[in-house]
Amino acid sequence: MTLYLWFIFFLAVQIIHFLGTWKLYQAAGRKSWEAAIPVYNSIVLMKIISRPTWWTILLFIPIINLIMFPVVWVETLRTFGKKSTLDTILGIFTFGFYIYYVNYTQKLVHNPDRKLTSENKAGDTINSLLFAIIVATLVHTYIVQPFTIPTSSLEKSLLIGDFLFVSKVNYGPRVPMTTVALPMVHDSIPLTKNKSYLSWPQLPYFRLPALEKIKNNDIVVFNWPVDTVHYFFEPKGRPGVIKPIDKKSNYVKRCVGIPGDNLTIIDGFVFINGKKLVLPERAKPQYEHKIYAAKGISNELLKTTGSTEFSRTYIIKPTSDDQLEAVKPYIINANQNPDNSFTIQTGFNGLPATVIQSTGIYAQEQYLAEANANLTLKAADELRKNKAIDSIIRYVDKKPGGTEIFPHNGKWTMDEYGPILIPKAGATVQLNSENIGLYSRIIGTYENNKLEIKDNQIKINGQPANSYTFTKDYYWMMGDNRHHSEDSRYWGFVPSDHIVGKPVFIWLSWDTNGKGINKIRWDRVFTTVDGDGQPQSYFKYFLIILAAYFIGDYFWKKRKESK
Repeated sequence: MTLYLWFIFFLAVQIIHFLGTWKLYQAAGRKSWEAAIPVYNSIVLMKIISRPTWWTILLFIPIINLIMFPVVWVETLRTFGKKSTLDTILGIFTFGFYIYYVNYTQKLVHNPDRKLTSENKAGDTINSLLFAIIVATLVHTYIVQPFTIPTSSLEKSLLIGDFLFVSKVNYGPRVPMTTVALPMVHDSIPLTKNKSYLSWPQLPYFRLPALEKIKNNDIVVFNWPVDTVHYFFEPKGRPGVIKPIDKKSNYVKRCVGIPGDNLTIIDGFVFINGKKLVLPERAKPQYEHKIYAAKGISNELLKTTGSTEFSRTYIIKPTSDDQLEAVKPYIINANQNPDNSFTIQTGFNGLPATVIQSTGIYAQEQYLAEANANLTLKAADELRKNKAIDSIIRYVDKKPGGTEIFPHNGKWTMDEYGPILIPKAGATVQLNSENIGLYSRIIGTYENNKLEIKDNQIKINGQPANSYTFTKDYYWMMGDNRHHSEDSRYWGFVPSDHIVGKPVFIWLSWDTNGKGINKIRWDRVFTTVDGDGQPQSYFKYFLIILAAYFIGDYFWKKRKESK
């Protein structure tokens, strides 16, 4: 909805409110016209129902107001003597229109001195629950939101199983564009995979003032711009699905390019404005490496490098027909060679070497052709020192031609990319057949223009165009796990209105491969995401403060009892 349509909608709501409550205002000793003045009528209504004036603010905060409206309807009915359970049900399930019936058909007696607390335990519990939901929704929507790292795209900087607090205030809280949605739920209802929101009506984009701007190397949570899935991790997006911006799937990546930057990727390394991007110390980018070792390489050795994604390729030569038959049950996803040997790939999540050993041929003729492992540059250098390793080569994709890389013209690869200009609001770019693919989605989708390309002629909103001035800022997001990250290299720029917030704190880190108490990565609990140097856990300080609080509280109570 446009601002004009929202203005019309707002006026319509005021008229509906006036027609249904003007007699209530009169019965409370107020003027009937006071029910018709926008905002002022809400302030007066709070006085009539003996509730704080600041409740008026909550009535105009998206999502929060969906909880507040039923509360105000019920409070209004109770103020005029409608206290029964049936009155409450009718007030809520008629969306407040039961007040019309009371306004025009009942004898109106205003009771300003009514008891504001509930008269039964159930009512008191409901009131407490509603208040808790309002506070939690306010914090979740505008201040800080919990977030879980679901994929390995930022390993080793952030790990699968890290539970984060994402600050909304750093980059400015974004007012929800989706006005009708379940509180504290994203795009789907838990366990049902059904939509948790209505796509209409939508508020225009608006962001409150920020504490800081996004900088190069910041880790950022944002809405996935090309999202077409009904729920996160859906195997395949469904054509035609158009989701509101704030209900698109949440992604977390590192912002390597900000508005106005010129970006190039050479040999897998990012260059900004001609200079190699220097990552902070705690960032640990990974690259795929090919490892060759004729004498073999174990899972354990690869795990000591910190790698969690690797595979190994063995050539096994059984020396008898019996051993050949013994191998066959284990050759899923393996190839039989002309000499009756088998090339079998094993890995961290693949076929374990112990299966090969169970065939009785593990100690016989077995050769390692190669291993592929995701390693940091430091880990690769350390592994090269191992005398059992013949060579380690960092993989660099230098063969263009595929269409999976943005802008899907087969020109670049994940490791050889650009140069490109990252759009900035107010900046103008010259358009031609060579670069229109980079900016077509921006012009047509993100900035709502009608773009036509025919016979090498570019038209914007029906007019021939050889240049375009951007109205929004855009960012380039990449994962630290460079060869296992779906990021801007695959789907392009991230508009400023898709920015959610900044991860600031890891409050828990859960390792599904750990055992017992070690399922918790204790060295990552209560660590900050940003900052200089290596991450430091503040968990012990938290425990000390917690213990001091309980000890102090115990002795304080003892002291009061002794008096």
